[in-house]
Amino acid sequence: MVYHSSFKDESGAGQACGCPLLPLRTPIKGPAPLADPGQFDIIDEAINFFRANVLFRKFEVKSSADKLLIYLTMYINMALKRIETCKSEAEGIKVIINLGLEKFPIPGEPDFPLGGLFTTPGSPQEADLFRNYLKQLREETSGRLMGRVYRPNGSPNKWWLAFAKRRFMNILLPF
Repeated sequence: MVYHSSFKDESGAGQACGCPLLPLRTPIKGPAPLADPGQFDIIDEAINFFRANVLFRKFEVKSSADKLLIYLTMYINMALKRIETCKSEAEGIKVIINLGLEKFPIPGEPDFPLGGLFTTPGSPQEADLFRNYLKQLREETSGRLMGRVYRPNGSPNKWWLAFAKRRFMNILLPF
């Protein structure tokens, strides 16, 4: 059984490309509303459910927050594939920072892998809002993921890196 997002009530959240702009616990500047410091957010959910959800080839979308969960699961998978070859935490940090700085496609662009899941932006402002939100999500996810992938002594955690070989929903993000 696949794990779905617990963020079902997005009444206060803005929307972009058919996706809620959920609050995040992050110091990174961006369009996401700030969540309370002790509050569980979509990034925590994606990281916690990653190892279970990545084993599935099908994922039924039950809420619009599930779309973000799918996107973040695929991003975590891509990040793990990049980190997999790194021998040290310092090398992994360089790789993950470069991944965060790369330009990535959004809905409506040819290389976007989840075209049927998100709607095409209706205006350039909506496209910018969604790109900036995803950028903020990616940067914060990368930072939190590094704490799981590497142990306090700097050695890689094989229980996380083993999942780099898996394909979520049989889709591989380009990199």
